[in-house]
Amino acid sequence: MDISGLRREYTLGALDRESLAPDPIAQFEQWFKEALCQRPGARLRRIGVALYKLWDAILGKPPIDVNAMVLATCDAQGNPSARTVLLKEVSARGFVFYTNYESRKGQDIEQNPRGCLVFYWPELERQVCVTGTIFKLPVEESAAYFATRPRGSQIAAWASPQSRPISSRKELESRWSQFEEQFRGKRVPLPPHWGGYVLVPEMIEFWQGRPNRLHDRFRYVKRPDGAWEILQIAP
Repeated sequence: MDISGLRREYTLGALDRESLAPDPIAQFEQWFKEALCQRPGARLRRIGVALYKLWDAILGKPPIDVNAMVLATCDAQGNPSARTVLLKEVSARGFVFYTNYESRKGQDIEQNPRGCLVFYWPELERQVCVTGTIFKLPVEESAAYFATRPRGSQIAAWASPQSRPISSRKELESRWSQFEEQFRGKRVPLPPHWGGYVLVPEMIEFWQGRPNRLHDRFRYVKRPDGAWEILQIAP
């Protein structure tokens, strides 16, 4: 199937150095709020996004997850893998997500803690790439978050041997039922193989689509003194 002719122009916005926040986390939070249509004063953009989503709803398309991010990792041999996970927190310390420590990504991180995140918001013609080192969160923090998850999701964290072969869907559902019975009438505890990570950024790049493929790209690079240097990058 030839899809080389599948393309579109990008015309919704621009990005310049003067509009950038000094701190990349602040810049990310600004863009994230705009993706959520929460930025004060962004009425026209909110209307435009609302109309876009209404049209998608008419066509039966599901809404996008604005906190979805592609997480890329490599194992000790340098074999790459990528998957979409959900961002659960962003702050000055970094980008937080939760998963099964025994999954493929968990094993990759154990062997090679370097990782990369990619956010893409097509409605805004924007992309953010984040590179850094990944660290486990304290057990207490993981337990506090785990307690907020729906009970079905808590049981699933016990039931699913993530990234491992299973014989059938029936096996997975049977495991879920077994743990549901085991914890019936009880609080579901944090599994020892499940918890959070934080990716501490060393580079964050913001991309804004522009006409004629002359996109805007700005890269924040953390200097040894902890300050961020901003570089404009050719598209």
